[in-house]
Amino acid sequence: MSHTAKEKAKLLGRIRRLKGQMEAVERALEAEVPCGDILNLVASVRGAVNGLMGELIEGHIRMHVVDPDKDSDAARAQASAELIDVVRKYLK
Repeated sequence: MSHTAKEKAKLLGRIRRLKGQMEAVERALEAEVPCGDILNLVASVRGAVNGLMGELIEGHIRMHVVDPDKDSDAARAQASAELIDVVRKYLK
């Protein structure tokens, strides 16, 4: 089973929140809200997209590369855990 299928409900929840955030940006533009407020809304969307990307990349690494919680090779497990951590930090 694919990691996206196992995490389907969680990922769809993130997508629905993103959709709501994008609709808030649309409403703000239609209402001619000050640009600073719109920029803050867009920054929130960007953060949410980065969070989704982080979830997907981590799942991909764990399922298709090396799961640091299950690999018997300690060095590979540590490298995989470090990669997941670096990706998370990069996307913040």
